[in-house]
Amino acid sequence: MSVFYVPGGKASYPSTVLMTVTLAKVAGVEDITVVTPPQQHGLSDAVLAACYIAGADNVYQVGGAQSIAALAYGTETIPKVDKIVGPGNQYVAYAKKYLYGQVGIDQIAGPSEIALIIDDTADLNAITYDVFAQAEHDELARTFVISEDRDVLERLESNIQEQLRTIERQPIVEASLQNNHFLIAVANQDEASDVMNQIAPEHASIQTRNPEAYLNKVRYVGALFLGYYSPEVIGDYVAGPSHVLPTNQTARFTNGLSVNDFLTRHSVINLSEKSFNQIEDAARTLAHTEALYNHEQSVQVRTTKE
Repeated sequence: MSVFYVPGGKASYPSTVLMTVTLAKVAGVEDITVVTPPQQHGLSDAVLAACYIAGADNVYQVGGAQSIAALAYGTETIPKVDKIVGPGNQYVAYAKKYLYGQVGIDQIAGPSEIALIIDDTADLNAITYDVFAQAEHDELARTFVISEDRDVLERLESNIQEQLRTIERQPIVEASLQNNHFLIAVANQDEASDVMNQIAPEHASIQTRNPEAYLNKVRYVGALFLGYYSPEVIGDYVAGPSHVLPTNQTARFTNGLSVNDFLTRHSVINLSEKSFNQIEDAARTLAHTEALYNHEQSVQVRTTKE
């Protein structure tokens, strides 16, 4: 059984249902459960509709670290599961990390983040709302803007401050920008790429004269969005396969959620007598070198070479 955690603290996320459960259905997972925190007036209609559309079998109105513990060990009402997938707050992330091994997990997801590379061709109003879109997730969300043009960065920051006064969810966005918003001036494309790879962000957006020039230079990101018509928000809702992506530099060694996360793989070894005889000497030699003599004998008793 796989379980999908759908966060619900500062917003309702039917998109997370679609971006996780759908992959499990494609992989052939038979028993799918969704857990999501209770709201003041019950569960979100949109979340419930997404569960129905995506094909979830069960929905539990429970959230937080306690829900992760319940799923890992099982309770009288919640069955023990094999794997827990999906983003949550820092308490959910720590619970998943602590219980890994007792239960499978997808990744340890931190606050959402975006890094953008822009130049003098970028639409600064669009970039401003790309920054706001990420910042409105959470006060801890991080936003980075990288450019070779200091004037562009200064004009962007002026526009951000001007627009900030009138936007929705302003307190969350402002708190995020005050503590976790960074403007980075670089000398050239190579330096911009190096900075992006060092940040290794969840989302990378390239909005420059020639965004494709970065395609083979930017290596460590959760997802890469190229050009004006590929804003990161499209990846939140309709481009995928999933918006569950590595954060906090973990893109340097892991990937976004995919169908493969719901499949297991194993090797099959089926040697003929001839094949065994061609390699058994190497196995016996290594076993002897490691002083694992019963390993050596396990091969020796099968040896048929003259």
